Amino acid sequence: MKQTVLTSILFLSVLFSAQAQKIKGSDTMLPLSQKEAESFMKSNPSQTLTVTGGGSGVGIAALLEGTTDLAQSSRKIKFDEKQKLQEGGKSVKEVIAAYDALAVVIHPDNKVNHLTREQLEGIFTGKIKNWKEVGGADLKIIPYSRETSSGTYEFFKESVLKNKNYMNGIMSMPATGAIIQSVSQTKGAIGYVGLAYLNKAVKAAHVSYDKGKTFVEPSIANAKNKSYPIVRPLYYYYELKSEKKVKPFLDYVLSDAGQKMVSEIGFITVK
Repeated sequence: MKQTVLTSILFLSVLFSAQAQKIKGSDTMLPLSQKEAESFMKSNPSQTLTVTGGGSGVGIAALLEGTTDLAQSSRKIKFDEKQKLQEGGKSVKEVIAAYDALAVVIHPDNKVNHLTREQLEGIFTGKIKNWKEVGGADLKIIPYSRETSSGTYEFFKESVLKNKNYMNGIMSMPATGAIIQSVSQTKGAIGYVGLAYLNKAVKAAHVSYDKGKTFVEPSIANAKNKSYPIVRPLYYYYELKSEKKVKPFLDYVLSDAGQKMVSEIGFITVK
């Protein structure tokens, strides 16, 4: 009898572990993964998905450690991360789940509405320190950044700063929501967030990547027609050996229903 009970417990434990999945990483992707997981679980009651943030680097590190099934990332996996996975005998696969436009946000009372890429580079590298230098009031600029483990931090550095270093002592925020809150409460503030996080507490600047000839507002339509310049893919990464386990969820994310949610949240669909 005892043996039968132990066997049953073991069977249930194996069954549960096969159906429970962990998704970890990018804060940008958090609202997307949470909504997709919630909807997926309603259609698949035997499945349990837990979704947590922490940053893209944290998700990829968890994949390396074997503590997550899917790493959500707002940047491409780095060469050294891929190398570490390979050294650990792990083969990793990549899926693009959606695209995201990155919005530059300022306080609603700031009269500046337009910024060039060069001006943004100057602001975030510390060369431009006052709003009057870019057509605004005589007010100190307070830039807010994501922390270094964030894929958004990496992408902004690559696309907007052209890989130049952020200024020393920049205010680093642990999550996108914290940037929205800080910028909304600080008149001289500026930061950057994924399009899905935009709300009325902040103002999104129109950005120019052609030295001020054309300024484009961050929006889904402008990201889709490629007129808005700061757009990036959003990824899921998983180990090849976990493919059977994670594929139903990934297929759901890429389905018409899953992609409809992508649009509803404020991201751009893959098709």
